[in-house]
Amino acid sequence: EKLRISEPSNAYDFGQIVNAVNANKDKAACADLLTITDPKTLPVLLSNKLEGEILLIFIQSLEHYVARKDPGLVYQHLFYLSKAERFKVVLALLSKNEKEEVRQLFDLLSESQSGQYSLEDLESLRKVYEL
Repeated sequence: EKLRISEPSNAYDFGQIVNAVNANKDKAACADLLTITDPKTLPVLLSNKLEGEILLIFIQSLEHYVARKDPGLVYQHLFYLSKAERFKVVLALLSKNEKEEVRQLFDLLSESQSGQYSLEDLESLRKVYEL
């Protein structure tokens, strides 16, 4: 059954939704969640709960469901994800294949033009993701 996604009002709600989405590997529901979540609130909503699995389902959902429709939103999410607690730790633990998935999303964004970011912005964010 499809997960119904509503805008989380706090870190606890967000965590519950993320756990459900992740347990079901429901990338479409995850994309819905990220579409209705203000990117600026990600570091607060994630609190100290960012993990590799969560980063990956976010990346996959953004790549498959959001990037072509709204590359600017994807850029914003990647930018604010990098400000989340534990981001550097999680990044360091990604496997080569997982890093490749992140790279693919960045490649997709560099092909899509958006008024919300320049290629320079994208390149500096790429460095933050150590790509």
